[in-house]
Amino acid sequence: MEQPVRREQGIIRSLLEILLVSGKLGFTSFGGPIAHLAYFHEEYIRKRKWMDEKNYADLVALCQFLPGPASSQVGIGMGVMRAGVLGGIVSFLGFALPSAAALMIFALILQGMDVSSAGWIHGLKIVAVAVVAHAITGMASKLAPDLPRKAIALAAMVITLLWQTAYSQVAIILLSAIVGFLLYSRLEAGSDDRVSFPVKRRFAIGCLVLFAGLLVLLPVLRQVTSIRWIAMFDSFYRSGSLVFGGGHVVLPLLEREFVTTGWVSEEAFLAGYGAAQAIPGPLFTFASYLGAVMNGWPGGLLATVAIFLPAFLLIAGSLPFWDTVRHNPKAKGALTGVNAAVIGILISAFYQPIWTSSIQAPLDFAFAAVLFSMLVYWKLPPWIVVLTGAAGGMLMGIYA
Repeated sequence: MEQPVRREQGIIRSLLEILLVSGKLGFTSFGGPIAHLAYFHEEYIRKRKWMDEKNYADLVALCQFLPGPASSQVGIGMGVMRAGVLGGIVSFLGFALPSAAALMIFALILQGMDVSSAGWIHGLKIVAVAVVAHAITGMASKLAPDLPRKAIALAAMVITLLWQTAYSQVAIILLSAIVGFLLYSRLEAGSDDRVSFPVKRRFAIGCLVLFAGLLVLLPVLRQVTSIRWIAMFDSFYRSGSLVFGGGHVVLPLLEREFVTTGWVSEEAFLAGYGAAQAIPGPLFTFASYLGAVMNGWPGGLLATVAIFLPAFLLIAGSLPFWDTVRHNPKAKGALTGVNAAVIGILISAFYQPIWTSSIQAPLDFAFAAVLFSMLVYWKLPPWIVVLTGAAGGMLMGIYA
């Protein structure tokens, strides 16, 4: 009897730990999906060492390849690897619920208010510059140490900047996998470290089947029943299923689904988008705001579940097979190229939109350098850097 009891206690402790860590990230991760990956890297990899650098890069590469919110999928994947499917659910709840709840409240009190020009929001954008720069420097030294991998990263950066489409990242990852296979598949492999994915393959296949089934059946049910709640679920589910490239790409899909159909006014849509920029957490929780605008808090909850469900089904369905694939000797070479390409993708995202939307004057650059130094050299916790950035942004707004 003692063995099962200890096992249950261990699972409960792991779930509570995941909830506390992901909840902390949900309250402090400002700056968009690329910045979220940097916060995850700091909290999960550098601080807690739940995974090594290479395995983390492999997970990021997988989530960049899959449709959906990449940063949320990385968080779900970390939870799954730590405590199974329940760990993935808890990790998602901790990371997404703070922003989802805030945006449902904003749906009631912030419609029509211009929050996008607030000084403290500009300060948080500068925080994102420092956080992402820190992540890139740390990951690049390990994932692109030699000249061929630096060349792959450079090519990925250039292509991403010059060819900005929803599918450019997928094409870059495929091409870099081919290059990595040609260059590195014959090299001696390092330690054959394996990450435990406590998800059975039968369950994973079920998740993938359910993902595809809902994508096909929901539009049919929508037409047959004409029930508003099913129509809402279908619109949010399809938007979450067909997005490559991060949270900002989902905005045009949501606008087409809800503004052009008259379910949400353009003014309400823009007000919610401004509010979404002001809070931490995944941008996909903008759906929570739209759902609350249309049908109050029940609509907000339905929208949150519907838009994130594809991400959960895809990552839970892919992880068990991903570990097998990435330890195949030939696949290792391909992943070496993919990991280098991820660095290039991160650098391009660092420039556009993070740098271009944040660094608009010499004072902004000087403040970003101070925040970077606080994070890298003084080793201050990210939440202190976030608060400093918000306060500094308010002061700069008054100074301007």
